[in-house]
Amino acid sequence: MERFVPWAHIAAAIFSVILLGISAYVVHVTWGHPTPNFILFSSLWSLLVLGYVAMTPRFAPRLFHGTISLALLWLTTIFWFAGAIAYSVWAGYPYCHGSIWCGSNQAGIAFSWILFVLFTFLAVVETLRFRRGSVRTGPAVV
Repeated sequence: MERFVPWAHIAAAIFSVILLGISAYVVHVTWGHPTPNFILFSSLWSLLVLGYVAMTPRFAPRLFHGTISLALLWLTTIFWFAGAIAYSVWAGYPYCHGSIWCGSNQAGIAFSWILFVLFTFLAVVETLRFRRGSVRTGPAVV
């Protein structure tokens, strides 16, 4: 499973950027409703966490700590779970009649759940690595 981790990092970064744009649009249209605001925050948070988890072991290994990486991944997983549920409940299943806003909500919900699955995968792999005692402390193995 560890060989898929770099691909999961790349996919999570791409989907976070996509969802960042979608949620920014929905925040603009809804005048700052709390639910899309949280999804916007989660997208930015995910990019920061991915930067730490994926890039720090390679470019600044002295700043990397495996336990912090594990905690950040699980915290991000919880954020995405809570955000995806809240977004799904808030948007519901609207009947779209050619509305861009409605389609953006549906795409945002789908990408939120995809990011939840990706971060769950990353957190589980990191937890298994942590339990084996082989937490990364140096450059990442790619």
